[in-house]
Amino acid sequence: MTQPEKKSMAGEIKATIQREIEAGEMPPGTPLDERMLAERFGVSRTPVREALQQLSVQNMVRIVPRVGVFVSRLSITQLRETLELLGELEAVAAKLSARRMDDEQRVRLKAARAECEQAHAEDDGKRFAKANADFHDTVYAGSHNEYLVEQIQSIRRLMQRYRPRIFQTTARRQRVLEDHQRLADAILSGDETAAHAAMLEHAPVGTTGFSEFLSTLPASYLEGEGGGEAAATRSAAPRGGARRGRKPAASKAA
Repeated sequence: MTQPEKKSMAGEIKATIQREIEAGEMPPGTPLDERMLAERFGVSRTPVREALQQLSVQNMVRIVPRVGVFVSRLSITQLRETLELLGELEAVAAKLSARRMDDEQRVRLKAARAECEQAHAEDDGKRFAKANADFHDTVYAGSHNEYLVEQIQSIRRLMQRYRPRIFQTTARRQRVLEDHQRLADAILSGDETAAHAAMLEHAPVGTTGFSEFLSTLPASYLEGEGGGEAAATRSAAPRGGARRGRKPAASKAA
């Protein structure tokens, strides 16, 4: 395999693993074994190692010398701080959207909220999660500030692994719908102050909201405040090759 081919394969492996982490298929704390991943993807360890190093730079995985590689876990403090930052950035996006959202985006915002309502009525948590993401993406786009959107999306990708079960309960979805209504009303009426406040209230950063968010997470998803992934090696069997036989989709990009 030539060097360009190795780089291309590393990029495909990275994209596949990242996608599975974000989808919750590789939960926080999951050990990733180079040998098993190489066998799964039908490659040598070199592109696997490169892919894991790239994911480490993005804080998707943590490489612990002489211990192993793990899907990154956040401590309770890190979760709270990350959600606080995300909430503030989203609030700025909502404020700017109330000022700048164009007509096409306004239509998309209404459609996304209606889709959330329909998914809730059909008790479809997965569909609700997608519609919720569409609603938020429209709010971000409405800010017409590409750098702000980039920062928000980067944090949301980091947090996505912690959200697979957040919309499973009817009560939680109902509260989200109510928040969306207040937020949409503020944005569509051009009320910047109300939009900013509604998004801050929507974010799970308050005492009650954060506690409810934590209640959806298994203890294994959380890093001890002192750090260290070594405990994961004592409590989890190697799972990096659990999805044998699946290779990254063919890609023309490197």
